[in-house]
Amino acid sequence: MGWLKPSWQAVLAFLLTLAAGLLPAMTSVELQAKADLAASIDYPYMGSPIRLVLIVAAVASMIRMPAVFEAATLFLGAHLAAWLLTSGIAGFEGTALAPFFLLLAAAWLLAWRCVSVLSNIKPVDRMTGTILRLLIPAIFGAWILIIWEAVTRGAGVPFILLPPPSAIGARIMNSLPILWADVNQTIFKAVLAGYAIGCGAGFVTAILADRFAFLRNGLLPIGNMVSALPIIGVAPIMVLWFGFNWESKAAVVVIMTFFPMLVNTVAGLTASGHMERDLMRTYASSYWQTLWKLRLPAAAPFIFNALKINSTLALIGAIVAEFFGTPVVGMGFRISTEVGRMNIDMVWAEIAVAALAGSVFYGVIALLERAATFWHPSVRGG
Repeated sequence: MGWLKPSWQAVLAFLLTLAAGLLPAMTSVELQAKADLAASIDYPYMGSPIRLVLIVAAVASMIRMPAVFEAATLFLGAHLAAWLLTSGIAGFEGTALAPFFLLLAAAWLLAWRCVSVLSNIKPVDRMTGTILRLLIPAIFGAWILIIWEAVTRGAGVPFILLPPPSAIGARIMNSLPILWADVNQTIFKAVLAGYAIGCGAGFVTAILADRFAFLRNGLLPIGNMVSALPIIGVAPIMVLWFGFNWESKAAVVVIMTFFPMLVNTVAGLTASGHMERDLMRTYASSYWQTLWKLRLPAAAPFIFNALKINSTLALIGAIVAEFFGTPVVGMGFRISTEVGRMNIDMVWAEIAVAALAGSVFYGVIALLERAATFWHPSVRGG
């Protein structure tokens, strides 16, 4: 039996698929149509094709084959079954029975096995490694949306509580001008301006605190205290000081990003070893030469860590600050008003755009970190 290599995910998916086939129907609509042969209900009976796809993929995964072919088979089988499930339940929301969810669980298990196989593939070149690094989280994220879509439609979750991703996507496509205006107001004005000022000021202050001990001893305790200030208390004050436009939101972002940059940079400036600093002293290096050639490069991972943390803090701060006063545009303004109007799909559309923007922002900082600290062991090891 050397040609067999069953995984527990494939075996369990196979058993769940067989169990789903023993039950009478996948939805209550199908059950009613089978019970009443005279009924003229137009419904898609997708149970048999889905079971066939899942069984073929599960059995193929149990046969010893190259990892690439196994991953491809699992990918096609899991996602084809998921597409048939979600398309078959459309128009019949809230009618799903136990077989629907058993088949969904089987497809998810095959996708899990697919990700496991892909994770064990050793890339032969840089391009293959890049593809795998992008494909694995893409599959993982896609299945969050697939399960969300299938469960909300199959179980008939009220739209006001949790709309399906397809409805959120449709709202995004139909509201692109509004979303762009909100992104421009919140991200391209408040977030970027506050992020640049806050991180820049925190970095310069950290250099000064490192140079002058009284600043270091006085500022860091205050920084710990200010970083604990609740944003809902700071935001209204900034609105009173700087007005209702984006400047007040940028001020909130400055407060939220200044002290993480200060604390991380000060910690990073102490990361260089005693031997390296002694060597610089034997070369008669000045403070600024040692700072530029030794201590700042050693502090680079700490600085980029602060930049990545602040990329998310800045977005959160700007959006929350818009709840306390803003012109009739902005992501926070839109979320607060659309919740009051019960347009929950628009609220989720804003959340999705904010999450995408935050991920892109974080990814850009991470790429810059890899380019600037390619010499560091943490980067070379990755």
